[in-house]
Amino acid sequence: MIDQREELERSAAHRVALDALTAGIAAADPARLTRERVSVSGSRLSVGESAVSLDDYETLRVLGGGKAAGVVAAELEAILDDRLDGGVVVTNEPVDAERVDQLPGDHPVPGASSLKSSRRLLSAARDAGEETLVLAVITGGGSALMAAPAEGLSLADLQSTTQSLLDSGATIDEINAVRKHCSAIKGGQLAAATAPARVECLLVSDVVGNDLGTIASGPFVGDASTYDEALAVLDRYDCDVPQAVRRRIEAGAAGEIAETPGPDDPVFDRVSTTILGDNAVALEAAAEAAREAGFEPLLLSSRIRGEAREAAKTGMAIAEEMRATGEPLDPPAAVVSGGETTVTVRGDGTGGPNQEFALSAALECDESGVVVAAIDTDGIDGPTDAAGAVVDCGTVEDGAAAAALANNDAYSVLEAADALVRTGPTGTNVNDLRIVVVQPDSE
Repeated sequence: MIDQREELERSAAHRVALDALTAGIAAADPARLTRERVSVSGSRLSVGESAVSLDDYETLRVLGGGKAAGVVAAELEAILDDRLDGGVVVTNEPVDAERVDQLPGDHPVPGASSLKSSRRLLSAARDAGEETLVLAVITGGGSALMAAPAEGLSLADLQSTTQSLLDSGATIDEINAVRKHCSAIKGGQLAAATAPARVECLLVSDVVGNDLGTIASGPFVGDASTYDEALAVLDRYDCDVPQAVRRRIEAGAAGEIAETPGPDDPVFDRVSTTILGDNAVALEAAAEAAREAGFEPLLLSSRIRGEAREAAKTGMAIAEEMRATGEPLDPPAAVVSGGETTVTVRGDGTGGPNQEFALSAALECDESGVVVAAIDTDGIDGPTDAAGAVVDCGTVEDGAAAAALANNDAYSVLEAADALVRTGPTGTNVNDLRIVVVQPDSE
């Protein structure tokens, strides 16, 4: 799973970190998660805690999108076989399928493929009737992949707005508040298009805290955000967005455009939601891998957020405390955390949040015996070909690390140090996964 692993495995602690990363990604495999939560017995379809009689419906279709949507759709085909009548998913990582059309999309910024495929998805949703059962597959990355501009907006407007938001340092919730109000799909609007069909929504969460309205901007979930909140995000971060976008959001805030469907809207009366997997699944598997290697794990949190370089300092402080006092665990130990950190772009370099986390940790590290690994579980950290990096106190000279952080250029200095972790697309997407391996002083 990890390219050039032998070069990265520089010590026993490096091996533990890499094993934990591998275990976390494997546990969050969406095919495995689908098999664990979806089954058919006779005419009874079970999805998590929900059960549906297939005999009650004339048509069964799969609709949705996201990085892992193709994998989930293919697994549903295998489970349902000829009971499935077809469907459409939009993904940038398609897999072989017979019944569900897997259409291309662009990520992290929506492109022409996203627009064309999303129009097909919307058309298929509008064809659903009261006797249709829809299995809605929604996974991380769906916000960019399912891109259908709201009336009066263009694809270029969405692209510019998305890039401005990504560069601003805004949280995913804030970004999605804007994107929902610029879309014909997000913020519950795909549910409105599908109504009055029965919908069983299957989610793979890439959102801190599993807020259903934030995962892929909640196409099948009532939108609690408002135009007023979207406008506040643009102003708070001084986002440079097209005039058409600002005019639309200002018009909505003034009550001139109808809000997206709220949580109490009747279009959601026939929608049920099941989370197939999330960040916690990956963290628990990583923690168990560390335990099996003889390192007592501290599962810190699945909700770490904020600036990546600042979050790294907290991780290193815990490692230092362990080595100095044996608290909260006596080494050998491993601190496991997840969530989704962000980067405020001020320089013109290349990198991603996990690379900045790793580089900042390396800069903070002042003694041997600590190894830090940080990756995005989808295998793509920022706009790079790396999932993240694995470092120790000797990976990068302090001056080079500080200069790279100042220019948001973690990728270059970590690549020169042969510290980048590359996995290629993993087929899953459940936020970040970070391991801080702490050895005793004697080691």
